[in-house]
Amino acid sequence: MTKHSPVFIAEVSSNHHRDLQRCIEFIKTAAEIGCDAVKFQLFKIEELFAPEILSKSEMHRKRKEWELPVSFLPQLKQSCNEYGIQFSCTPFYLDAVAELEPFVDFYKIASYELLWDDLLVACAKTGKPVVISAGMANFEEIDHAIDVLQNAGCQDITLLHCVSAYPTPKADCNLAVLGRFRERYNIKVGWSDHSVSPAVIRRAVNRWLADCIEFHIDLDKQGAEYAAGHCWLPEQMQLVINECREAQLLDGRPDKVLAPSEAPDRDWRADPIDGLRPLKHIRSHF
Repeated sequence: MTKHSPVFIAEVSSNHHRDLQRCIEFIKTAAEIGCDAVKFQLFKIEELFAPEILSKSEMHRKRKEWELPVSFLPQLKQSCNEYGIQFSCTPFYLDAVAELEPFVDFYKIASYELLWDDLLVACAKTGKPVVISAGMANFEEIDHAIDVLQNAGCQDITLLHCVSAYPTPKADCNLAVLGRFRERYNIKVGWSDHSVSPAVIRRAVNRWLADCIEFHIDLDKQGAEYAAGHCWLPEQMQLVINECREAQLLDGRPDKVLAPSEAPDRDWRADPIDGLRPLKHIRSHF
């Protein structure tokens, strides 16, 4: 039996406050709680929302304060190397793909960008792995996105089931889709979490064998997105990661072997001759 060990990705999102030291603290914390990767987002408001929206919505204009400075990228990659964790980032404009290429171990395509073929092609052509979320998408749209990635040369795709509600009600998680994804696309699959529910993560890993779990993280309840209710705190997720990793140890292997812990009792079984304990060959030495 192959042991199942999902990749855990800590999504910093916009909780970094444009503070380099805070960004590095996210990387350090993600590594300490057992994550395999940390992910940021690279966007520019003017290239994220249409001008008609920005001209009318102060709320969307204020997200300018959430932009990650491109100048941070070398230090973020260096910190990931120092803490032994992979660095990933979501590009939200086409030039971001090239800006990220020297630094990221893999790209992440957000659910909201799944329909944008040009972005998918640009990521695929780098030759790097791509993780893509499928929130709000139907099978026709997902089929197309996977075809675009594969036709553009991407050979390492992970498709994440996602519900783009912040937070996601547990009743909407529909984790059985993971099984359909695996059958339909024959690629790695996973769950992008907005539920902040340990039960949901455990089920995705232990029942549906998710290859990847992505979750939003905040350090101290002070992140820009924490109040929305979809971000985990480090101590919360560390418990879940430890439980999922421990489950691998609990499953073991299908061979029926003598466990070291039960070896001392082996000779104290009932002897087949008289039905008494222990086995006859040790009675005279007791």
